[in-house]
Amino acid sequence: MSETANNWMIYGATGYSGQLIVKQAVKAGLRPVLAGRSEDKVKTLAAQHGLEYRVFSIDMLAQSDALIVGMDLVLNCAGPFSQTAEVMMQACLKQRAHYLDITGEIEVFELAASLDEAAKTQGVVLCPGVGFDVIPTDCVAGYLQAQMPEATHLALGFDSRSGFSPGTAKTSVEALPQGGKIRENGVIKTVPLAAKTRRIDFGGGEKLAMTIPWGDVSTAFHNTGIPNIEVYIPASPGMIKQVKRMNWLKPILKWGLVQNFLKKRIDKKVKGPDQATRDKLTTFVWGEVKNEAGEVKTHRIEVANGYNLTATGSVHVTQALLTTHRQATGYHTPSTLLGVDLIEQLPGTKILEN
Repeated sequence: MSETANNWMIYGATGYSGQLIVKQAVKAGLRPVLAGRSEDKVKTLAAQHGLEYRVFSIDMLAQSDALIVGMDLVLNCAGPFSQTAEVMMQACLKQRAHYLDITGEIEVFELAASLDEAAKTQGVVLCPGVGFDVIPTDCVAGYLQAQMPEATHLALGFDSRSGFSPGTAKTSVEALPQGGKIRENGVIKTVPLAAKTRRIDFGGGEKLAMTIPWGDVSTAFHNTGIPNIEVYIPASPGMIKQVKRMNWLKPILKWGLVQNFLKKRIDKKVKGPDQATRDKLTTFVWGEVKNEAGEVKTHRIEVANGYNLTATGSVHVTQALLTTHRQATGYHTPSTLLGVDLIEQLPGTKILEN
């Protein structure tokens, strides 16, 4: 890495979350290099902020990792990350650059964890999930494990009222054919969508909730070592019925024609929430641990809207890796890298009474 450690890149800078992160970075006094595959979009965004830019696709990067030469860190904001993360991680390893992204995809976390030794050898950090996926839940998991070190079961969840960005919606469509995911006895297990339901007080009153294949099924295990993990979101009885019906359609949802149709509809219909909506809607985050004796501990926090938190969180982790944590190496979750109080350092976080 360079002595000044101030050369870093936001790839996928022109997407919904990417643009929010660019604004946050500039507000924090940082000067990232912007990158993406559309020259017109990247050039226009870079000009707005007076920043340097590079234009390349993931396919081009797979042919030449020199496209990120000179970078001390790359923050990947280009989803679906199932299509971008592995190529970018490998390029970062070769160029000895820290790798961050804002994914919530279990496969990406597992890939990064499998590259732990390679990252240590190259002297860099691989830390996917430095946005709303998975900073708040990761910190809640770490906090609860410290309160109950002998815990055998961990349940996490969040109650978010904001809509999807186009990128998040497309990632969700890609995940549908893969079904639900939980961790059981240390192993990630495929289960039906909405496999489990229960009533949970996330922080704003008790609600019916269902399991989802969230990133913590991977990350919380690497963070806490707890072998049984589930993640929940609130859902109405009608929504749960609809999601369960999707289990019968999984073979069809894999078809390229169906995936392309759904993604084109997203392009036409889905727009990310505006700033007024983001600022107004906060998110409740909940966690619960149990031990063999059946004892239970819970923890609840309230955090900023997911998109605002993704912007502030990813920039916060970037700043730490370029300054105070430059010597860190290997695979990390956000809280193993910067501590379970990371979430408390981000704007809008409140610890709720448990």
